[in-house]
Amino acid sequence: MRAHEAGALHGDLGNRGPAWLRTPEDVNALLPQLWPRTVTRDEDGELTVGNLRIGVLTKMFGTPLFVLDEDDLRSRCRDFRAAFADEDVYYAGKAFLCKAVVRIIAEEGLHLDVCSGGELAVALAADMPAERIGFHGNNKSVAELTRALDAGVGRIIVDSFDEIDRLTELARERGVRPRVLIRVTVGVEAHTHEFIATSHEDQKFGFSLAGGAAAAAAFRILDDNVLELRGLHSHIGSQIFDTSGFEVSARRVLALQAQIRDARGVELPELDLGGGFGIAYTTQDDPSTPHELSKRIHKIVEGECEGLRLAKPHLSFEPGRAIIGPAVFTVYEVGTVKDVDGLRTYVSVDGGMSDNIRTALYGASYSATLANRASDAEPILARVVGKHCESGDVVVKDEFLPADVQPGDLLAVPGTGAYCRSMASNYNHVPRPPVVAVRGDEARVIVRRETEDDLLALDVG
Repeated sequence: MRAHEAGALHGDLGNRGPAWLRTPEDVNALLPQLWPRTVTRDEDGELTVGNLRIGVLTKMFGTPLFVLDEDDLRSRCRDFRAAFADEDVYYAGKAFLCKAVVRIIAEEGLHLDVCSGGELAVALAADMPAERIGFHGNNKSVAELTRALDAGVGRIIVDSFDEIDRLTELARERGVRPRVLIRVTVGVEAHTHEFIATSHEDQKFGFSLAGGAAAAAAFRILDDNVLELRGLHSHIGSQIFDTSGFEVSARRVLALQAQIRDARGVELPELDLGGGFGIAYTTQDDPSTPHELSKRIHKIVEGECEGLRLAKPHLSFEPGRAIIGPAVFTVYEVGTVKDVDGLRTYVSVDGGMSDNIRTALYGASYSATLANRASDAEPILARVVGKHCESGDVVVKDEFLPADVQPGDLLAVPGTGAYCRSMASNYNHVPRPPVVAVRGDEARVIVRRETEDDLLALDVG
């Protein structure tokens, strides 16, 4: 039984639990599914990434610190590119976006999905070819759509009748014919948290399939003949491990493709089934490989197309978390260690909900390990918490750490590449951490640390 399997029992275990639950060797172990591929421990028990020790990185760049294993990121891009060799893979930039990441995914042959004017600005500043950019969002402004048209983005995923009208007017004014996909809400119950499930009927994204709005949107675009309707888009949520949701989604959206064909004589040439592929945050998570996902999804689509007598559309997918999530980990310095009446040990670090809101926002689970050394001490059940003035400021809810963890130690939390730095805030006026990319013997800052001067620069009072 691993730490997080045992952690579910913490109400009965007290602060330590039976010794058989976790040995000192387990505390020091780095489980491969949780960590970037070049991370290991050296002969002294210190974490290394590439050829660099964590202590060297923190002396150079401070803590908290997001560490990106560039070789790991590139290998994950290549895994998806190989698994979906005949399709388009759009990296979902909302997971984490900066110019360096844009350049890496472009070099590795991926497309890019953006969902705001700011993300589009980063993509263009990094010289991402506009024709390889897809533009998402449920409330794109006139200014954002204008910029997308002027830049020549490859496709726009339309999300409402208002947007169709807005984009149609802008396209007429400019004499252009942008390619669009219709986002369809297919009513699939994804097995994930309600805040990151995006295909049930009662939510803000897309056109309802059951209510007929999706078909009406397609007919409007085809009848106006201003926008080029390329296909349909379905995204059922995030952190999904079971492909059954993709099966239901594909069946329903392809049935709509057949309905459009029968009503207008048009077979739409493209289908985007979104992303949301899960990653391992704890030992309880068991994600599929890109090749396993590809094999299952292709079988589903081919079977449905055959049954509907549809030509198989050109497929595209939008993994974000599955590419960037495991490639990054966060390093913190321990500030205080507090035993609370034998109930639990609270280990406070110098970051928290300002650099990782996911635990507080929807109860996300993470792992942690002592990073600056190995330990022979017995394990204790700990909660890793941040420095913010909130009792819900939790980084890792339950983790076994060595009993000798102390102020000044370094803790590393894996799987923080997705939705941590991108959702970071300045709560309590805490500057956001930097992101450092490591490759071999080299480390480079790709997003610099914020300073108090940065915070004060916006305060014009």
